[in-house]
Amino acid sequence: MTRISERVERVQETIKFTAERVGRDPGEVKLVVVTKSATIEDIKEVIRLGFTDIGENRVQQLRRVFEQISESLCHTQDESNIPREVRWHMIGHLQRNKVQQVLPIASLIHSVDTLRLAEEINNYAAKLDLRPKVLLQINTSKETQKYGVPVGAATHLAEQIETLPSVALIGLMTMAPLTLNKELIRDCFVRARELFIEMRGEKIVGPQFTELSMGMSSDYEIAIEEGATILRIGSAIFAG
Repeated sequence: MTRISERVERVQETIKFTAERVGRDPGEVKLVVVTKSATIEDIKEVIRLGFTDIGENRVQQLRRVFEQISESLCHTQDESNIPREVRWHMIGHLQRNKVQQVLPIASLIHSVDTLRLAEEINNYAAKLDLRPKVLLQINTSKETQKYGVPVGAATHLAEQIETLPSVALIGLMTMAPLTLNKELIRDCFVRARELFIEMRGEKIVGPQFTELSMGMSSDYEIAIEEGATILRIGSAIFAG
């Protein structure tokens, strides 16, 4: 086994063990592999291993990796074990002037946190005859340096996004603080889960609202315990 395959297997085992320990089906938890500073060869190896949900923080990097991986897949059609479809996730802050670059690529945008951004996505999507899936990013840690709508304003913003015909709001995303204090981390994830359940219960959102994206390399076990359906993991796979 290579170091990448060993790390992916270790992450998968942790996901399975943690989910089962809290009475969840591990199949409910999707792993999005965050490439960040990974090499193209390492990314290709992850895809060969069957992990085809790939995430990026920056638009330029997302486009670069998308183009290189797409070209590589086109030249490996004779290899039956290579997955043909990769789902690309835009997980970092998205500026409105870069929406047009992301829409043809991303299967899910995790970081919608203003009505103006949602409207920009809606406008471009309509022109391209698309209906992109998005998550509402909420700032449950209350850190000023983090993006995300404040918890108290999230419900109203979700209602506004729901009125946009060319956007599909399918869930929430949040980030916990970088800290060793597990209770602080857990509090952020609990608040996101409570808000998620509240929005669904009050029918503020539609039946497609099923995803809760939270948990990264340092805290994904807690995220699973608190109901995450999508994990965004990079350094636990590529670092070192």
